[in-house]
Amino acid sequence: MKTNLWSVDKYVDIDSSYPQIKQAADLLNKNEVIAFPTETVYGLGGNAKSDQAIAKIFAAKGRPSDNPLIIHIAKKEQLAELVKEVPEKAEQLMEAFWPGALTIIFQLKEGALSKLATAGLNTVGIRMPDHPVALKLLELANLPIAAPSANTSGKPSPTTALHVTEDLDSVIAGIVDGGPTGVGVESTVIDCTDSVPVILRPGGVSQEDIEKVIGEVMLDKALVNKDSAPKSPGMKYTHYAPNAPLYLVQAPKERIQELVAIERRNGKKAGVLTTEENKDYYQADYIFVCGKRTDLSTVAANLYDGLRSFNHSDVDIIFAEVFPYEGVGHAIMNRLMKAASHQVID
Repeated sequence: MKTNLWSVDKYVDIDSSYPQIKQAADLLNKNEVIAFPTETVYGLGGNAKSDQAIAKIFAAKGRPSDNPLIIHIAKKEQLAELVKEVPEKAEQLMEAFWPGALTIIFQLKEGALSKLATAGLNTVGIRMPDHPVALKLLELANLPIAAPSANTSGKPSPTTALHVTEDLDSVIAGIVDGGPTGVGVESTVIDCTDSVPVILRPGGVSQEDIEKVIGEVMLDKALVNKDSAPKSPGMKYTHYAPNAPLYLVQAPKERIQELVAIERRNGKKAGVLTTEENKDYYQADYIFVCGKRTDLSTVAANLYDGLRSFNHSDVDIIFAEVFPYEGVGHAIMNRLMKAASHQVID
């Protein structure tokens, strides 16, 4: 299959300058799948009402079909055809964070979507992305669009069109290139179907910010106990891992350099995932600087690019610094823990 590539400048008037977005929307209406940018990561979109389109998403990603997909919409009014009700706290969260990096779990209206998209569940995760290209594509398609991250299942999520091309070129119908994403980690997922909302996946909106709006929320027990089964899309299987084994080092930078030196003495090439503050300290075969420790949003924005970059090096092992569990740091550490298969060195 030939994969179309449409380059779009998100800072230019989308309506008049980019008729190719209409081409991508038309393909969505023909039940093809299209990769497109959001403010979090690139999504792999397909008609959420079509079994055919959803099957193509799963096939392209190699994703297990028991993993539900997040649905993307352009307008809140679309909720009426998709969900049974909008709880008060969900309404408050939408007012505060939509469009944005927050996915809300609702009770699904029967027959509204392909059962493949929801893995047969009676609930559905929905969000409105905060990206002009994504919103225009969704508006023109005039469909609820199921869109997991646009990568091969298990690999780091894509934050550029090049990442998508590496995984899915000649596999999908098209890629809308809107430049690098901003947030860099996926949306936060919060379940609002019970009286006390539960965060199922940390992401671009922090627990602290959510609690400022609706009060105390719970964390899914799988976020604090790796042996518990997660309920959220994208959290059920191994994710984000580079090709070389990754270890998180919960110790000062001196310990990381010691580990690197040991590997190099044993004839192996070692890489380090670090920050601006520590980059000049390490002597390693490959070093990726993912941002500033004093501004964790920069780490989130560059994290997946960093994990992918190690695949283009020849390292045999990777050591990564750890980050505080606060704000977006919770999402960063969640992704790093999964990428490292919970391998932590003290």
